[in-house]
Amino acid sequence: MDDARVWNFEKSLWVGGAEHYRELVDEECLMVLPHPPFVLGGAEAIAAVANTPRWADVTISDGRIARPQEGLIVIAYGVKATRDEETYEAHCTSTYRRLSHEEWRVVQHQQTPPLAVPAVDKDA
Repeated sequence: MDDARVWNFEKSLWVGGAEHYRELVDEECLMVLPHPPFVLGGAEAIAAVANTPRWADVTISDGRIARPQEGLIVIAYGVKATRDEETYEAHCTSTYRRLSHEEWRVVQHQQTPPLAVPAVDKDA
């Protein structure tokens, strides 16, 4: 999968409908999301995300792609997603595995919202 297709694939998971999500997320997928129960696996992960409202607009930044072996893609990126008056930002990772030619599934996804960093006292 070329780089442009990787980013289109990932973005489609944020904006696509529940059925699209179910088609692209593997039943063995593990997820870490920033809300309880935090760690989700398999059908639980698929249901948790498929049943949430989709985002209207998604901007991916600082994207990085690694291909550690044939049929495996690991990505890391920043995301800013909006819908109505709601905005969500996070740093994310996803891992895809190839099932067959041009057929990929998400097997891992993680989201970490920006962490609050204490202000540095310049006089200290």
